Amino acid sequence: MTKKLRVALAEINPIVGDIEYNLKKHLAAAERARDELKADIIVFPELSLTGYPPEDLLLRPSFIQSAHEALNEFIAKTKNIYCVINHPHLTSSGLLNSSSLIFNGTILGRYHKQHLPNYGVFDENRYFIAGTTPCVVPIHGIPVGLVICEDLWFPGPVQQAASLGARLILSPNASPFEMNKHEQRVDMLSKRAKINRMPIVYVNQVGAQDGIVFDGGSMVIDEQGVVAECAGFFNEHLHLTEIEITTAETKVASIPFEVPHKNKRMYDALVLGLRDYIHKNHFSSVVLGLSGGVDSALTLAIAVDALGAKNVHAVILPSRYTADISIKDALLIAKNLNVTHEIISIEPAYEAFLNSLAPSFKNKEKNLTEENIQARIRAVILMALSNKFGQLVLTTGNRSELAVGYCTIYGDMAGGYAVLKDVLKTEVYELCHYRNEIQSVIPTRIIERPPTAELAENQKDEDTLPPYAILDEILKLYLNESLSPDDIIAKGFDADVVAKIVKLIHRNEYKRSQAAIGTRINLKSFGKDWRYPLTNGFAPTKDIDFEQEMKEWDVTLNDGLDDDDNPFKK
Repeated sequence: MTKKLRVALAEINPIVGDIEYNLKKHLAAAERARDELKADIIVFPELSLTGYPPEDLLLRPSFIQSAHEALNEFIAKTKNIYCVINHPHLTSSGLLNSSSLIFNGTILGRYHKQHLPNYGVFDENRYFIAGTTPCVVPIHGIPVGLVICEDLWFPGPVQQAASLGARLILSPNASPFEMNKHEQRVDMLSKRAKINRMPIVYVNQVGAQDGIVFDGGSMVIDEQGVVAECAGFFNEHLHLTEIEITTAETKVASIPFEVPHKNKRMYDALVLGLRDYIHKNHFSSVVLGLSGGVDSALTLAIAVDALGAKNVHAVILPSRYTADISIKDALLIAKNLNVTHEIISIEPAYEAFLNSLAPSFKNKEKNLTEENIQARIRAVILMALSNKFGQLVLTTGNRSELAVGYCTIYGDMAGGYAVLKDVLKTEVYELCHYRNEIQSVIPTRIIERPPTAELAENQKDEDTLPPYAILDEILKLYLNESLSPDDIIAKGFDADVVAKIVKLIHRNEYKRSQAAIGTRINLKSFGKDWRYPLTNGFAPTKDIDFEQEMKEWDVTLNDGLDDDDNPFKK
């Protein structure tokens, strides 16, 4: 006998803590799935009723009570469609991360997450206790198992459901975006489906929360472990799949789809991360400093794509060291993207600072101090505009600079959101080329010019840093893969360069601890993934005396490197 299930995958974008808003979104999706898609069942993402991750809101009794009341309201109002809704569930033993299968006012089954992730951006052991038992419930006579997110990455939970006769797994997820994460999910889901000879309906959240981006990518894996359908990425979507179950097999209709190129996924993640942070925090517009360089050009393009040109304002802030072509290029990209813009020279303020400090700086040579004053003047101007017009300041620095401290604290680091915080400099160039493939808006000269902070005469980044192609590869190995300096050197990198970069990474932790929040795209982003103590005596390299190095090469209180101390300048 053949049976069919029409399953709606609800790839929704909840707001953490706004339980009333999330409830309305759930009710609307369930109604549409029932009436328009004629679905038998709808599956929502993990903890979708509260939004994910709710973090310490879960420690507030009133929050848990609100979630409980919303769950009861959803149960009472939803009719004639099975629903997998996900929520915190408080018991006498503790709080559980739970998934409830309901139909016509009745809870048919409830599953509690067994494997609680406690790494990277996850802190679930702080809030939840682990479940221990499977949950398999018949829907139209078909045994269906529930498994939540992290449980899929371990063999036990799916095997438990299979041992109870499950023919289909429904899995709510809140899995953050990282580069290559979709491919990792597919590999994992394929193994689970093939081993257990059972399709998996994988439903993931979409949207952004405090820099964490959820890319969606909900999919259906058939019992051979092949991705049969995909709901798409970075946009809310209610996707319908039909599953046919016979005594011998379970069939899923195969619908062709194309996984976007990694640069598109990265760009879309940055756009969504910024858009949701601005809108969910009730801002309407942004302001940023436009230098004529590649980082601010890409930030501007992302801001326009996220918020619309009318909600983006660019400010060109030239100094005595700003090249004419920098101003021309800044004006050109502002015109190409149709944003309002203005030019405010920092020279009068800079001259005033130098005059005011002249008595204190008497008999002292110029150094990084004078460079950093310029960056901080720009920050004061941008923050003043932000205060006056209610626009959030976007910073434009990238991951490579932040890693080694090539940035000015309270200067170019000052702002409300760091769009490129997790984007390496080499990736900045890749994304500029990608954006120009859509529409040529970033002038070629901006991309081809050697990068420079323009805080001193004829200054270039590579006067202070190794080429970004080398720096970024070392950063990937040390930050993302956690290789030791010796392991990195063994791969052919110069020992002195590796040692200096590693020390710069750790010595500039104090800056990163005060940096603006930004969109996460890396496995080891600066923030919740990277939690190093500011005060610590660990020496990451054994061959160089850490304490002596700090004395001889003192950059802890500076914002860059003096030429005489520069290990990369030959």
